[in-house]
Amino acid sequence: MQNRRSALAALGVFALAAPALTAANLPRQAPDFAVNLNNGKQATLKQYQGKVVALIFILTACPHCQKTVRCLIREQDEFGARGFQALGSAIEPMAQINLPEFIRQFKPTFPVGYNPQRPVLDFMQHVPMVGPLMPLLAFIDRQGKIRAQYEGNDPFLAEDQMEKNIREKIAALLEEGGPAPPGKRPTKKTGAPGKKQTISQPPAVSSQP
Repeated sequence: MQNRRSALAALGVFALAAPALTAANLPRQAPDFAVNLNNGKQATLKQYQGKVVALIFILTACPHCQKTVRCLIREQDEFGARGFQALGSAIEPMAQINLPEFIRQFKPTFPVGYNPQRPVLDFMQHVPMVGPLMPLLAFIDRQGKIRAQYEGNDPFLAEDQMEKNIREKIAALLEEGGPAPPGKRPTKKTGAPGKKQTISQPPAVSSQP
């Protein structure tokens, strides 16, 4: 009886400690991360410097991941012109083989590729001994800092709330402004003498059921 109580107490302590084990430092500077694309190229975070980025890690057969990708497709269409970029990566062992059918079915309007699981867990500061609940979603601001991140079981990604939550998160980060992307720096227009000059600005993983 005493042994059973000790075991239950130990399980309780572990349960309380589990959130701390998986907690990531936020905000933090995002390291450059490369997503492998099926055409042999890569999509990197550096490419989208100066934009607000939503980086999602998925399992191609995970229904919750698929629904989150659909949300990001809509947000990419709405916010892309304002400086938002979604980027996706599948992390199951056969991701490279599974991706063509996933892309054919869902027709994402943003790059979706694949990565091994370990670099993804390192990027998310997720303890390797604790399996993540999919999808994993990180929001990166215009300064390249990871401002928020979520796992599939987070209330942020609850199926009846995630579209609203994702949309509001993207809009808030876009409102903060920041440096223009490389090659899009404001340029000064020269006017006639005596006229006002203007500045032009161009516009083992688990799936969460």
